Amino acid sequence: MPKKLALTPPMGWNSWNTFSWKIDEELIKGAADAMVSTGLKDAGYEYVVIDDCWSLKERDENGCLVADPQKFPHGMKAVADYVHSKGLKFGIYSCSGTHTCAGYPGSFEHEFQDAATFASWGVDFLKYDYCYKPKGIPGELLYKRMAMALRNCGRDILFSACNWGADGVHNWIRESGAQMFRSTGDIQDSWQSIKNLALSQFGKQSQAGVYCWNDIDMLVVGMSGHSENNWIAGEGFGCTDIEYKTHFSLWAIMNSPLMIGCDIRNMNDKTKEILMNRDVIALNQDPEGRGPYEVQHWSNDRVKALVKPLENGDYAIGLFNFTDQRSEMSLEFWDIGLPYASGYALEFYDCWAHKTVGQFRERYVTHIEPHDCEVFRAKLVNLNKRRRRK
Repeated sequence: MPKKLALTPPMGWNSWNTFSWKIDEELIKGAADAMVSTGLKDAGYEYVVIDDCWSLKERDENGCLVADPQKFPHGMKAVADYVHSKGLKFGIYSCSGTHTCAGYPGSFEHEFQDAATFASWGVDFLKYDYCYKPKGIPGELLYKRMAMALRNCGRDILFSACNWGADGVHNWIRESGAQMFRSTGDIQDSWQSIKNLALSQFGKQSQAGVYCWNDIDMLVVGMSGHSENNWIAGEGFGCTDIEYKTHFSLWAIMNSPLMIGCDIRNMNDKTKEILMNRDVIALNQDPEGRGPYEVQHWSNDRVKALVKPLENGDYAIGLFNFTDQRSEMSLEFWDIGLPYASGYALEFYDCWAHKTVGQFRERYVTHIEPHDCEVFRAKLVNLNKRRRRK
């Protein structure tokens, strides 16, 4: 029986944000080593994914994709075998068009051939981009083609559709067979980019869930302005640790796949602390996979709350200050279905401080610094039951 893929949002690392075209066998093996040695694997990250620029510019005489022998002298199966030897899964990249975004061969009209090739190499994950698509063919059809090919290639390969949120993708991608789908344009290592991408997906949380997750793009946590690609990062780019914390919190509570984009071989302690926060990861990986709903502050629509029901009756609550000023956030409990008359309170566990901060009735009020957030796991407490015991 085939394995059920993407029961929770996929977690892993992708080469593109930091390394772009500057990839090779040793980098990928080093990333796999780092995934284990740093504790990322134990925290739940499992996919090591090569992005664009891994192949030769032309297919071979049989029409097959060929790994660049200078970058990958032992071939892709050897790389996959190495990643698998670490207890991890191996991912690769292709494109629905005639060419990839960097001009390498795409999988258009080669879908079944390429799926078979990927299976023979031991691929576990395919990121599938949207460049150079023939204008007369609907993108929806092309993603259904590759989904069908992957589902019949003889290997379980997670299908990561990457059409940048185009063509009303939210409305048809789930039935196409993909396990995750890019709903946005490319992320940049900047607070403005993080904010814009997150806000663009507010109100769309109900259109994703178990088996098909809304991908808000790869994480930039820990990049600090370092990338081979000057569009993603470079002079003037980079975020504060507070902004990276908020970025990670948003992606987690919004059920986005958590695909790391920094150089995991050289993470500082703060980056590790953010990426391996097990309390926040648990909100992202909750088995029910329910999307959060938005609650706005009554007088400030740039300070927002996201509330997500969890499997055991708890609630994830994220409070986010998108403004440039210290701002009040008042979460009224009746807005989330808890009236004062119920006799219940909410006990807040702070997922960043890793401690219980108190019980609250009717509302929770706080002041949040610019670009910062607070993230809680909230548990209902029956106050009437407590009084009866006394």
